[in-house]
Amino acid sequence: MLTGLGAVAATGAILGGGLFAYGHASLGDFRLREVTAPVLPAGAEPIRVLHLSDLHLSPDQTHKRRWVSRLVALEPDLVVNTGDNLSHPMAVRSVLETYGELLERPGVFVFGSNDYHAPRPRNPLRYLTGRKRAPRPPQLLPWQSLRDGFLTAGWHDLTHQRAQIEINGLRLEFRGTDDAHMELDDYSRVAGPAAPSTQLSIGVTHAPYLRLLDAMTADGCELLLAGHTHGGQVCLPGGRAIITNCDIEPERVKGLSQHSFAGRTAHLHVSAGLGNSPYAPYRLWCPPEATLLTLTA
Repeated sequence: MLTGLGAVAATGAILGGGLFAYGHASLGDFRLREVTAPVLPAGAEPIRVLHLSDLHLSPDQTHKRRWVSRLVALEPDLVVNTGDNLSHPMAVRSVLETYGELLERPGVFVFGSNDYHAPRPRNPLRYLTGRKRAPRPPQLLPWQSLRDGFLTAGWHDLTHQRAQIEINGLRLEFRGTDDAHMELDDYSRVAGPAAPSTQLSIGVTHAPYLRLLDAMTADGCELLLAGHTHGGQVCLPGGRAIITNCDIEPERVKGLSQHSFAGRTAHLHVSAGLGNSPYAPYRLWCPPEATLLTLTA
């Protein structure tokens, strides 16, 4: 019979195993978050934005592929993809097939670290502490082929670029950066006020670091979109994140909030994302999700 420390250790092992099993089972519990952001000019017709992020796709993930492909039934006016699509060097074709008819909709995209580099084994506790992995030569992923597929479909690459799209008679201007988590961002390349004809200015990046949120807000962006955080991935009961994997507060790690800087305020939407690293196969009290973001007057 176990007594003392042995009983405590056994109980901890059982609880830990149960939590891991629950977190692993949650990987396929996909949800659609629906939120409204009042950012359009008075009298404007609503715009339906499908925000996708952190797919982390491997070719064998048929359930995830099927669920995402069905999102076209939402009939979004715009698709915003905030990166980390890949999790396998052979996944480009699978990603493009998964998005399928969504690629026929107007769209914009940026990339994250797992579009460039394959995920690597790591200590799960290091994720919880937010520490970056020790430098090692990364396995490169074919992100250029993925970009070519998106561009061929008509989506706009916002990696240190701006783009304008007209939707429902409104001119939307987008600006984006490369991945701030890898310190590849250079906001100076897209900085400054929006074009005079712009009726809504939108900032897009993979990882919502404060230096980018501040700069975009100061330049007059009314809506900011990001991913990367996985909603915390491992949360407390009720969904409160333990860590954010960047420098925003846990309260804003997923969903819609506001960001203020330099006397201006923008709406910020951070996607909790659709996937995870294959070396961190769990999502605890933080199910994978996509967001239908309705922009209104």
